[in-house]
Amino acid sequence: MTLAKARELLGVQAGLASGYNRNAARLILAEVEREHGQNAVDQLIREFDLENHFGFRPGEKFSHS
Repeated sequence: MTLAKARELLGVQAGLASGYNRNAARLILAEVEREHGQNAVDQLIREFDLENHFGFRPGEKFSHS
């Protein structure tokens, strides 16, 4: 997944901010982590204020591979 696509998808998830959207955002961040690394994930968490929306913190791991 490109970072542009991840931004597009996370924008939708953050805008709706329900439990289902939290799970979708977690899956998006896991894929970003695998493909682009932790720095990209941390940047997206800050950019979309995902700490306030979903409780995700910079440095948190999302993929288990």
